[in-house]
Amino acid sequence: MLLHRTTPTKPRRSAAALSAVVLGVGLLAGCGSGSQDTKSDSAPAAGSGAFPVTVEHAFGSTEVGKAPQRVVSVGYTDDQAMLALGVKPVGMVDQYPNPTGTTPDINTQWPWVKDKWGDTRPEVVMSNGDAGPNYEKIAALRPDLIIAVYSEIDRAAYDKLSKIAPTVGRTKAEKEPFSAPWQDNAVHIAKALGKQSQGTELVEGIQGKLDAAREAHPEFADQTAVALSWYEDSVAPFTTTDVRGRLVTGIGFKGATRIDDIAGGKFYTQLSPERVDLVDVDRVFVINDKADQEALKKFELFANLAAAKNGKVSYLLDSEGPAVGAAMSQGTLLSLPYAIDELVKSVDQ
Repeated sequence: MLLHRTTPTKPRRSAAALSAVVLGVGLLAGCGSGSQDTKSDSAPAAGSGAFPVTVEHAFGSTEVGKAPQRVVSVGYTDDQAMLALGVKPVGMVDQYPNPTGTTPDINTQWPWVKDKWGDTRPEVVMSNGDAGPNYEKIAALRPDLIIAVYSEIDRAAYDKLSKIAPTVGRTKAEKEPFSAPWQDNAVHIAKALGKQSQGTELVEGIQGKLDAAREAHPEFADQTAVALSWYEDSVAPFTTTDVRGRLVTGIGFKGATRIDDIAGGKFYTQLSPERVDLVDVDRVFVINDKADQEALKKFELFANLAAAKNGKVSYLLDSEGPAVGAAMSQGTLLSLPYAIDELVKSVDQ
């Protein structure tokens, strides 16, 4: 499986390689590639809002002068924040690979996004595991705004994107990619679209669901919990700053902060067999599809944990079936209400 967001073992593309890949991007952006008739031309504009707006982010500040008509999402889940705000991006990242030979793209078919996308099929500008976005594709889409918030792009990539269209990077306060609270990311994207008040309202609604879950289950506060996956034949827990970890603590559990100490700023870590004790906690949430779940259950060191022996492990299918794991991993304005309900239900069963 991939740990959904990016392939952890693939290195970032160097600045030199980026330059080679985007040779001619400026020309493409300038001419607008008008001969290309993309599948996403029918996507609606961002609509009215508070413009002009200046958005401060990790790479500086970006002014959005007017309501954008064609927005490209370079963040792994930024498209879902846009959809929640009534904007269909013309380009997006494929976070989950599509099953071979199947259509349409699974990333437009999750229960929490399907109705929002309707018949619109955005162009894929990057797939999970790619070293970086496809700049030529992005330029050909003629965007007037690029959103790269839930993203690991570096300065070199940001500079290339900015030559195509005004680009908003991750929040200024985010020290490591993927570590910002989902609330901050949502409002950040909403501001860029001139819809900050609407974004804030949606965040408050989800926060209300989290609060209700904690109030309904005060016993969670006395238990430590961790979300993890079986990845490359090892136990791979997510940190408390990862969106999955934030969701676990959001419904009231205490986070397994010892994982943070060894993760070195990454959103997850892989445990050697002698360190499986780090996930010896009160409650475990496993995010994997069926085959990997079965492999983990056969891993003796995991099977011998108290949580496994006492039935305190929630096995949540990732992209299969109800796809609760995908909803957790995306952690967006659209997926979180579903993820919260299903996560609490898995504990109650």
